[in-house]
Amino acid sequence: MEKATLVIMAAGIGSRFGSGIKQLTPVGPNGEVIMDYSIYDAIKAGFNKVVFVIRKELEKDFRDVIGKRIEKIIETNYVYQELSGIPNLYDGKLEGRSKPWGTGQAILCCKDVVCEPFVVINADDYYGREAYRMMYYYLEGEWKKKDKICIGMVGFVLRNTLSENGTVTRGICKVNENHMLTEIEETYKIKKNGNIAGAEKEGEKIELNLDSVVSMNMWGMPARFIDVLEEGFVEFLKNLREDDKTTEYLLPKIIGELLQEGKVEVEVLKSRDRWFGVTYKEDKERVKREISNLISSGVYPMKLYK
Repeated sequence: MEKATLVIMAAGIGSRFGSGIKQLTPVGPNGEVIMDYSIYDAIKAGFNKVVFVIRKELEKDFRDVIGKRIEKIIETNYVYQELSGIPNLYDGKLEGRSKPWGTGQAILCCKDVVCEPFVVINADDYYGREAYRMMYYYLEGEWKKKDKICIGMVGFVLRNTLSENGTVTRGICKVNENHMLTEIEETYKIKKNGNIAGAEKEGEKIELNLDSVVSMNMWGMPARFIDVLEEGFVEFLKNLREDDKTTEYLLPKIIGELLQEGKVEVEVLKSRDRWFGVTYKEDKERVKREISNLISSGVYPMKLYK
């Protein structure tokens, strides 16, 4: 590929993390944040452009903490996810709403700067080097010759994605023998309980297998998928009740619906790497230990960018 882009969704300030900006929390020995390691791995895999999806109010912080050094080693763009980023026709649905419209809208914000295959990730999740290698290989593969929109998803094992400090939300996946996604369901309030995980579904408590495949929002897509998202966002806004101030336009739900309609196919690339991330403030120390171990084992140099 002449160009492949890494899109980093970093517009949220995590309420569960307290008052700080969790995406900018140092976890490396020289002040590196999780995004530094994601970008380093992506560059090693072949990606040559990065797009930060942020809130305009955070731009100075991003440039100071990570942008200024990243801009020296890879083509870097910033796009802004704002609450008001919707067609004028639906401005009436802004009243009383306090946060943007979710991960689907985050990708829509990239429309003017992403014209090539891209992978999208969360800013505060560490996916591991293997995930980027698999995704780059997928994006340059034969799937581009198919008429149907083909998407790659890196799947992780549920037990490797749980926090010791509270509940999490995960996209629980069903995968067939050909490694194709057949169903994905956003599942809330997941917490390990012995040899199983407990969760909630439509207000009822359920049990989950700890070996279930889950999505951590690492998707690989052709640029034309952004047009599909744009059409779907208009329908989403049309159907949104005026008194609904919290529902979001979320990638797992969007892709799940398109999958059921036969409009996309999704290949699941199962990673053997261990995911970790900062969902809660208390997760930070574990992440620092994990990064330290990876440096000690030679996965990363002590200083990423010389």
